[in-house]
Amino acid sequence: MSNTINNTNYNFPKQKSYYKGKVREVYNINDEILVMIASDRLSAFDVVMPKQIPYKGQILNQIASKMMEATKDIVPNWIIAVPDPNVAIGHLCEPFKVEMVIRGYMSGHAAREYKAGKRELCGVLMPEGMKENDKFPEPIITPATKAEDGDHDEDISKEDIIARGIISKEDYEVLEKYTRDLFQKGTEIAEERGLILVDTKYEFGKTKDGKILLIDEIHTPDSSRYFYAEGYEERQAKGEAQKQLSKEFVRQWLIANDFQGLEGQKVPEMTDEKILEISERYIELYEKITGETFVKSDLSNINKRIEKNVLAFLNR
Repeated sequence: MSNTINNTNYNFPKQKSYYKGKVREVYNINDEILVMIASDRLSAFDVVMPKQIPYKGQILNQIASKMMEATKDIVPNWIIAVPDPNVAIGHLCEPFKVEMVIRGYMSGHAAREYKAGKRELCGVLMPEGMKENDKFPEPIITPATKAEDGDHDEDISKEDIIARGIISKEDYEVLEKYTRDLFQKGTEIAEERGLILVDTKYEFGKTKDGKILLIDEIHTPDSSRYFYAEGYEERQAKGEAQKQLSKEFVRQWLIANDFQGLEGQKVPEMTDEKILEISERYIELYEKITGETFVKSDLSNINKRIEKNVLAFLNR
């Protein structure tokens, strides 16, 4: 799997700094714009897996770019250009230190908490008598603090965010509105494709002049969970697992192999067959959510290709 992006090490003109996240690498150009490169790294339970997934970065970058284009009329976003399949370039923002998680269905982390007997998540009450993958009466917002590298994100309530001065009440209410509007639009787009947008997260930042923008990614398999709409009701009625397209299949495979990112646990061996399977699942989601055939980019010299395309944009 040598033809994947693991780490990048560019030195672009007027580059001020470089930041490496779990999956993305961000280059600050002259404190004005950011070059964000989507690597092929795979992260689960806040742990970066030792092997990369072919085309994963391209898939995430292209879905996010298409979704930002489709939602820019309701929420302003950071993107200026997409000069390469793995690259987005946009406005430099100061990120809010909270991820806005919104859940339409009781799945994933919410379901695990519910099974443990909890009926409150991030200060939001969850109704009694629900079972896994049931739809909430209304989507709930369950924010999480942005973890430092290597740490786990932590649930936090709106009240705590405001009381601790992490985000002002005025700004938080903007984020809350944007989150609901984006989730509504994402739900509509998913419905058109025969999918259900189960839950997702959004990240926001503020420009130097104080404008709040949507940043990072949106409605990708890394940030969102999708079910197939067809057969959803029947599967719920029978108590069967939902057919889904998201990174949850990776998490479930890891859990089945005794890994949840806890201390002392070892990441299970990822065979070439497993890597190919994960790559194919990502491609399936791309095609399902965008309604377009996935066009594989040239992998013969990815790092050189990215550098050439970014420099062409910066030198304009």
